[in-house]
Amino acid sequence: MPANPAFKLSIAVALLVCGASFLNSASAKPFMIVGLDEKITWDDDGKPILAPSGKDQVLIVDLADPENPKIVASLPLKNSIVGPPVNVDIDPTGTVALVADSVDVTKEGDALKQVPDNKIYVIDLKAEPKLAATITGGKQPSGLSFSPDGKMALVANRGDNSISVLSVNGTDVKITDTVAMPDSVAHVVFTPDGKHALAARFPAHKVSVLDIADGKVTYNKIDLPTGQWPYNVVVSPNSKLALTSDNGGAGSSDGSVDTTSVIDLEATPPRIIDRVVVGDGPEGLAMSPKGDLAIAAILRGSNMKKAFFYEKNGSLSVLKIDGKKVTKTQDIEVGGLPEAVVFTPDGNYVLAGNFLTEDFSILKVDGTKVTDTGKRFKVSGHPASARMGH
Repeated sequence: MPANPAFKLSIAVALLVCGASFLNSASAKPFMIVGLDEKITWDDDGKPILAPSGKDQVLIVDLADPENPKIVASLPLKNSIVGPPVNVDIDPTGTVALVADSVDVTKEGDALKQVPDNKIYVIDLKAEPKLAATITGGKQPSGLSFSPDGKMALVANRGDNSISVLSVNGTDVKITDTVAMPDSVAHVVFTPDGKHALAARFPAHKVSVLDIADGKVTYNKIDLPTGQWPYNVVVSPNSKLALTSDNGGAGSSDGSVDTTSVIDLEATPPRIIDRVVVGDGPEGLAMSPKGDLAIAAILRGSNMKKAFFYEKNGSLSVLKIDGKKVTKTQDIEVGGLPEAVVFTPDGNYVLAGNFLTEDFSILKVDGTKVTDTGKRFKVSGHPASARMGH
């Protein structure tokens, strides 16, 4: 007997609705990617206490409602707090993510020790997030970034003084070139116009400019003198200005104030035009998609209980950007040992990952004023890194 047309129509509508809801859940945006490192804590003297590998995670978090984040996936992928908190990134389409696994913990006799790793994980975000591939890269891969068109990624290899160039075609990710650098590179980021990249040379106290043309990345020998120990770098949406996080203490606090270096990318050649005092031990750094604010996460010795400069919590230094003038306008206390800091794609919220308190502080942005909502997003471990999708 022929099926009832009305019944057919209702089935078709039901299928469409189910399909739409599946698509919506699968492509919910924006996503935040978070790396949890469960291999290290610190004693009261600030000395590392190591734990065996096996409990790290990478979280995919739905931030459609930034005041109520939701974890949509947890992948058992190793990653590390050793290095800047930008060893993770999501491509501009929101369909693929990369995680650099920089450090492993191995057993030597009865003791545990940290040794460089060389893995880059490719995560498929199209449906249910899953590991799509594992690539062997350079030694101690650390800060990384996707290009604005999503077809390339760059990974800083701290352990062998190089930058890996990756071609990206969905989850088909391959290393196509290696750019040799004079010394260790902590992070590398593209300018939004896609014509250049900036590499933070941590022990050399410099940022180097890379040229990008026809899929080729070239170190052009333009080196800019930052403050001490530049850890990571961000670029304004108009590609005119860049900021560095000058850590000052070679990866930790030391009781003295540190800086953000301001780079004029419009100048020929680019140059450092200012330094802005932030606080003791800046690590994470984020630029608002509106280009009018940046935020530096400040450690404040929060993992060093016996130090004279110990503070229980770290803070965020809010930097107002007006043309090429950068001014610190606020210091906002957050949780213990804040590492990563991210803006939502609309620029209306900031999330800061607090390693010791195992949560994210959620802050609201109103113009150039930033306010702590008082809400915390708890995670199932220690957030060492985070990046926001578009």
